[in-house]
Amino acid sequence: MPRTTRIFCVSSLYGAATLAGALDAGLFEPTDRQLLLVTNNATNPEVTSSVDAMPGFARIRERFDEVLSWNETISPFHPGGWGPRADDIPMWERYVRLLWGLGDDEIHLAVESIQVNPSLALCQLFTGAPVDVYADGLMSYGPTRDKIDPLVGTRVGRLLHLDLVPGLTPLLLTEFGVPPVLVPTEAFLKVVGELAEATGEMPAPAQPPALLLGQYLSALDIIGHAEEEELHLSMVRGAVALGHRKLVFKPHPVAPARWSRLLEDEATRLGAELTVLDRPVLAEVAYQRLRPALVIGCFSTALLTAAGLYGLPVARVGTQTVLARLTPYQNSNRVPLTIVDALLPDLADESAVAAWAMPPRERVDELSALLKAVGFAMQPKVYPGLRGEAESYLSAHLNPHTWRYFKRRRLAALALPGAVPAQLAFIPRNATVRRLARRARILKRAAGKR
Repeated sequence: MPRTTRIFCVSSLYGAATLAGALDAGLFEPTDRQLLLVTNNATNPEVTSSVDAMPGFARIRERFDEVLSWNETISPFHPGGWGPRADDIPMWERYVRLLWGLGDDEIHLAVESIQVNPSLALCQLFTGAPVDVYADGLMSYGPTRDKIDPLVGTRVGRLLHLDLVPGLTPLLLTEFGVPPVLVPTEAFLKVVGELAEATGEMPAPAQPPALLLGQYLSALDIIGHAEEEELHLSMVRGAVALGHRKLVFKPHPVAPARWSRLLEDEATRLGAELTVLDRPVLAEVAYQRLRPALVIGCFSTALLTAAGLYGLPVARVGTQTVLARLTPYQNSNRVPLTIVDALLPDLADESAVAAWAMPPRERVDELSALLKAVGFAMQPKVYPGLRGEAESYLSAHLNPHTWRYFKRRRLAALALPGAVPAQLAFIPRNATVRRLARRARILKRAAGKR
């Protein structure tokens, strides 16, 4: 009987912690070997720390027999841009089996973001290998980003995910009937505790601080550099306006250093003290070590781990602006944005921040209906069965607030309710207007033939 080997592919410490929690909870059947395949998907991986170089990784490393590097395996190609050509798959599989000492092992895979490389490339190399997918944050509550080859999608057995929004079910991979499986919160928190112990000293203000979570949205061409600077400055101003005088800023690992200096200057001007947490640690480690009085961010998954897993007060900033700028409509960041905007209080609304708590079941059900409508509008060809639910939601719930989650042009392209303003809704039913429209189309086609 052949030896069995499970390969776990990770690109972030958050993903590695999620897998470690799943392993500790017994969600994976035992195999003869467990290999951790690390991939660095940064734009410039040569100058960016990989997962296995981050503080605390050694504690996660103990759960695996060996750590491998995908970047080294496919060098000089970039993990995010390379996938095997169909004719080359047998050659690449032989090469990888030889390089990693797999022999004739029966392979099982655990990957994230299966619709894109490097996860997709790995699934293509090991044709027929059963696959488990683990969620990389809030995006799992949205649609699968691209249509997946059935030869890959039908091999997925489970979607492992954290309970970031209790009661909300992921939409990801439901087109293949993949069941979601919760990674127990206590198992994940235990792993984070191990990381916190191994992290070493961390700046700790005398009183619980407001923790500001930086994102690098301008690098994704969502907003401009100046706008992102202003977004971070608004975090400082909002925190001080709520009475916080001790602030900690956790910048994105590759964000410009000048942003931190700007925030320090702004905090000083407002009579507060800001400390920059410039060590590459998980936000969840900071929660455990600092126990912040408030967590502020734009649409980071870490906002929901703060609220849902640690019970910390949270507030959002800038989500409406980013929703308006996000293109194309299918951009997968739309779902995390929608969840954060719909659930969390605006930093500028002091009473809402003070009164906020994790939403009751009825609000989660409302969010689920909203996400199905958004998910269908994003990927109608992948989820045609959601059209009815999308139409029902749009017919009943479009108002000045919920319009931010949709685009009229997108609704028009999909013939969904809301495409035509309410005051003009009579037009499609007007026989004269329809007759004129048909005449105009005939004239346009005739003019094109000349």
